Amino acid sequence: MDMFKLVQILIFITVNIGVFYFGGKKFYNIYKNINLGKDKKIEGDTGKRIKNVLLIAFGQKKMFKEVGPALLHLAVYLAFLVTQIELVEIFIDGFTGSHRIIYHTISGSGFLTGLYVFVVNSIEILSVFALLATFAFLARRNLIKVPRLVRSEMNGWPKLDGNIILYAEIYLVTCIFMMNGGDQALNNNEYPFLISAFLGETIFSGFGETALHVIERVGWWGHILGVLAFIVYLPYSKHLHIMLAFPNVFFSSLKVNGELSNMPEVTKEIQLMMNPETAYAAPADGVEAEIPTFGAKDVMDLTWKNLLDAYTCTECGRCTEECPASQTGKKLSPRKIMMDTRDRLEEVALNIRANGVFVDDGKSLISDEYISVEELRACTTCNACVEACPVTITPLDIIMQLRRNLILEQSSSPEEWNVMFSNIENNGAPWKFSPQDRFNWAND
Repeated sequence: MDMFKLVQILIFITVNIGVFYFGGKKFYNIYKNINLGKDKKIEGDTGKRIKNVLLIAFGQKKMFKEVGPALLHLAVYLAFLVTQIELVEIFIDGFTGSHRIIYHTISGSGFLTGLYVFVVNSIEILSVFALLATFAFLARRNLIKVPRLVRSEMNGWPKLDGNIILYAEIYLVTCIFMMNGGDQALNNNEYPFLISAFLGETIFSGFGETALHVIERVGWWGHILGVLAFIVYLPYSKHLHIMLAFPNVFFSSLKVNGELSNMPEVTKEIQLMMNPETAYAAPADGVEAEIPTFGAKDVMDLTWKNLLDAYTCTECGRCTEECPASQTGKKLSPRKIMMDTRDRLEEVALNIRANGVFVDDGKSLISDEYISVEELRACTTCNACVEACPVTITPLDIIMQLRRNLILEQSSSPEEWNVMFSNIENNGAPWKFSPQDRFNWAND
């Protein structure tokens, strides 16, 4: 093995170790962050959960409520999936110093060679479609400025993050065709690749052998380094949904949409009150009475599933687009609810890592810095945001838990709501008269 090849192998190994160390560390921190939430028991048919993963996360069923964007997303998604197959050969070549080892190993074997050629040609064709879709996505974000993509919560990092990934897609596709096209021209069209053969003949054929070798190597290294950089970047980006969409859909509630869960704390108190033996029982000697908490004030009061939702959010804005409160000019944006929850969780996690335990920083998720009272009160609990989400995120669940804390812990509710609460308590109905009297107007 020559020295140049050995140096390439050592560089490749070193880069991979660094990438998987730093990337793995961040992914592990996200796992720990999600586990800061309260426990939530997952119940329901496992078979149905697997079906949901196949239809919604893998098959992108809910995306096709908007056919145009769904087809564009599908082109990028399929290219991403199929390209992973080619990465197997690239990694083997990188660690061994070989060149297209799989192709040369199976060359002449008939079926396997045909399968290899089919896969690489599929990658190239899908890469072209993905490139076109990427330009369309850039135009939608920056030229057409689709309303749900340019709301105020998308200013700054969220907008930059979305564009970075799109530019990275252009870069990766360019590297793929530099690698394959340069290789085709360098080896006199040895490989039966459709698009690369065309590029080799029309673009790269005029270059000398040294230049073609440089083009192929730049494409190869550029592609794999781009992929490795994406692995490190992924946990800092909204594109983390590429990984988390699958577990998030699997663990999603199987209950009828719109069904609100009871608070265990309230249920427990009522059960104690209804039992004559425990209704007025004092705690045992030396045992302090447990003071229940209601709802959620900060991220650690939410469940781990709520926090998984926050990290899974794609920031597509479909929830906000469908939200009737948002449509009528209210401050509420379900997408912002998820983004604020994730941002607050990151802040809390940094606090814990710096101090060993959480040190009160005088902040909470319910605040003008994150989710304001005005936003929480604007929600109509219609469930439109949950219906719209392509990866079954439930902003409504977070909103309800925060609102319950406002009312039950902080006694913060509009006067109109207080009247309704009083009527429910006294009359069993939101009105000033009991349910039995509602039809009295028809007596005469």
